[in-house]
Amino acid sequence: MSYTVLARRYRSRDFDEVIGQAAIARTLQRAVEQDRTAHAYLFCGTRGVGKTTMARIFARAMNVSDDLQDAELIAEAIMRGDDLDVIEIDGASNRGVQEARDLIAGAGLSPARCRSRIYIIDEVHMLTTESFNTLLKTMEEPPEHVKFILCTTEPHKVLATIQSRCQRFDFKPIPSKLIADHLRDIVTREGVEVEEAALSRVAELGNGSMRDALSVMDRLLAGGDASITLEEVEVTLGLPEAALINDVIDGIASCSAGDTLRSAEKLLAAGTSIDQALGSLIEYFRRMLIVSTCGIDTEVLDLSCEQREGIAERAAQFDPPSLVHAIAVCEAVARQGRLGASARAVFDAGLVRLALAGDLIDPSKLAAAPVMATPKRIAVESNETPTKKHAKPKPKPKSKRDKPAVSKKSVPAKPTPVLPVDGADSLETIWKQLVSSATSQAAKAAFEGIQAIKFDGDIVVIRSDGGAVPAMLLERIETKLSDAAGRRIRVQSDSPLDEGPPALSPQDAAGDPCVELVKDLFDATVIQVRGGTNNKGESA
Repeated sequence: MSYTVLARRYRSRDFDEVIGQAAIARTLQRAVEQDRTAHAYLFCGTRGVGKTTMARIFARAMNVSDDLQDAELIAEAIMRGDDLDVIEIDGASNRGVQEARDLIAGAGLSPARCRSRIYIIDEVHMLTTESFNTLLKTMEEPPEHVKFILCTTEPHKVLATIQSRCQRFDFKPIPSKLIADHLRDIVTREGVEVEEAALSRVAELGNGSMRDALSVMDRLLAGGDASITLEEVEVTLGLPEAALINDVIDGIASCSAGDTLRSAEKLLAAGTSIDQALGSLIEYFRRMLIVSTCGIDTEVLDLSCEQREGIAERAAQFDPPSLVHAIAVCEAVARQGRLGASARAVFDAGLVRLALAGDLIDPSKLAAAPVMATPKRIAVESNETPTKKHAKPKPKPKSKRDKPAVSKKSVPAKPTPVLPVDGADSLETIWKQLVSSATSQAAKAAFEGIQAIKFDGDIVVIRSDGGAVPAMLLERIETKLSDAAGRRIRVQSDSPLDEGPPALSPQDAAGDPCVELVKDLFDATVIQVRGGTNNKGESA
């Protein structure tokens, strides 16, 4: 006799045996007991969560009663999917209009032995639009003895007109804890010992699907071992070794880039791909984040006590923001590795970044730090050319190899700060030194008729003997003072600024022959007039 896989051999046979869908099972069971069953149902959910199994159990509950002859045989046939009155149709291979017409023709026939003729259409979203439209009328008003149970993993592909004619039930992914409990019961029946950590790992790999988890367990049992450990699960399935992942995490926690890279090299040398390694790291960082924020006894994680203790011990070396940052870095590395030219280089760089995260500057802390005013040496412009005795000759390189690399755009070094900057007295001192250090003719001429009359905090008020201070000169003095003080210094004048010649209004240019000629040639409009004379002969 051929071997039957676990998913078929241990398929649920009653409403109470369906794992993780208690609410749906209870609703359907009560509908049968109260004789309130609808003519069409839509079961939605991901693969392996019990849609087809629930459909068979529901069909058996509707069609098999105690007074039915050969009730047990009919029930067995329904659960196998080969009963005459419960027809299972694969929507992927029977998706055309002709198949829909055949279904409608068969719906008119009376059931052979049971109360109802039930159609279970699996993967119903694979039907074409024409097939759906063909079924519309029959599904809305079918014969009294006909019922439809539609199953799909992609409900958004089912026409809204079909969904509106059905009672919809959404099957949720099965929690890992329930999958692990069911697996434990199955391996006990099979007479095989499996470690709790291994059961938890297989349940995680199921990713909410009982059938996927049972398929993984079938693969492990095929090895013929009487006892299955976590290490055997990792080796058999080609998963990253937990010990090597822990070594990488420990290297990051100890801020040792070398240890982190060496552990990562061992992980990849063991046959783990970069994507698998990053996925395992992301999952481990997620677990540490949950433990550090929700506590070690949180129900968010379906882990054994031993696993929780190990995660909590490592999570104590990180804070939640660091773990969030680590997850983001690993996600970015995975994305860039798939798009870039060298996934390994990006992978190593990401691990070094995580290991040296404590040495990197936090921009938020840098922005929040108080700005310390740094005193600077006063630098005054000079038109004097340095003599040869002050110039330092540059040594000629002996060869191209010895020639130093010099950037074409060299940045001059800033002068060494020498002046204090706190208080009005120090600002006055800076002003005096700025004036006295003016050696060029241009600088001396600038300060000749100007004096500072008031120092108020970071504001200097100046007065010019000529009355008007040119705006350009005012800005120049303000720049020099700010550079010398190491902070923003504002310079104000107690006399009006010299803004240049006043502007005339456009009306003043009206009637000027030259202006009128320009307007005619260029189809222009006069906006502002500066300089020259107006039409009255007055100087502008």
